[in-house]
Amino acid sequence: MIIAEIIAITLFGIIPLYAVLLWTYFNPVESMLFGNRWKYKEEPEPTDLAIRYVKGASLFSLIALTVILGLFILGHT
Repeated sequence: MIIAEIIAITLFGIIPLYAVLLWTYFNPVESMLFGNRWKYKEEPEPTDLAIRYVKGASLFSLIALTVILGLFILGHT
């Protein structure tokens, strides 16, 4: 039962979240504008600080998610 829960959580929760965070890390400008392009007449130019913030936040989230998943798996075995 526990193995099935771990597999389900990984497949339906963790993998899509990893995909979004990786996409955000490698394309921070696209991720910041996702769903909001219609608000602007011209293409907005985010600052370098904003891009670094988004990349840092996604990298931190990837590391934290990996640690939490590892602790979850170790706690259930």
